[in-house]
Amino acid sequence: MSRSAPNPTEAELELLSILWARGPSTVREIHEIVSGEKDTGYTTTLKILQKMTDKRLVVRDESQRSHVYRAAVKAEKTQRRLVDRLLENAFGGAVEQLVMQALSSRKVDPGEIARLRKLLDDLEENQR
Repeated sequence: MSRSAPNPTEAELELLSILWARGPSTVREIHEIVSGEKDTGYTTTLKILQKMTDKRLVVRDESQRSHVYRAAVKAEKTQRRLVDRLLENAFGGAVEQLVMQALSSRKVDPGEIARLRKLLDDLEENQR
């Protein structure tokens, strides 16, 4: 995220996740996805997107009749900032505690475990 873009709220992050997955979308398209998961009004979705535009989290293309929104921030960079903030605020910077909590909070499938092992091996190899 650029320095001028703040951390998204939970509602904003939900809409960003849709845009990251779908790519540029109209308010109606975004709202259809959100309203399938929870009871929310079209104007609420529109208002959140307008605030996100002001915060530079999304960019609005007004060249067509239906305005199209796209994420102005990258998923990976946003996720990294949110994890860094969580790591510092909730775990005092202790990576091991964060990872242990994440792994113990739900069932982890064998594929995830294998990818985590590879990541740890790669990290260890790069530190030699």
